[in-house]
Amino acid sequence: MLEPTNNDELPVIPGKRYFTIGEVSELCAVKPHVLRYWEQEFEQLKPVKRRGNRRYYQRQDVLTIRQIRSLLYDQGFTIGGARQNMQVDTSDSKTSTDAEFNNMISSIITELEDILVLLKAK
Repeated sequence: MLEPTNNDELPVIPGKRYFTIGEVSELCAVKPHVLRYWEQEFEQLKPVKRRGNRRYYQRQDVLTIRQIRSLLYDQGFTIGGARQNMQVDTSDSKTSTDAEFNNMISSIITELEDILVLLKAK
């Protein structure tokens, strides 16, 4: 098992679509029972469940687990603090996405108004 401060030494994530809980456990240096517990504590962590309730994690899930691991083990956050930090990160990215979306809509409206002016001029 890796020491908590060795998050940089985690293995490279292979180019697969789905990972089993055992594979994710090895990729993130976290035991499977800890992963199952984190699923209950962090709403961002939702692996796909198939027959027999087998969990299949995607690449984004593995990255999220590594982020949670870093917050808890490297940075010393509590579960509650890590949860808050993850929610702030999610809302920040959502806010920036909303701002980009609003800017794009505004530019489209401006272009359409310019086209309308051109059409009326003819």
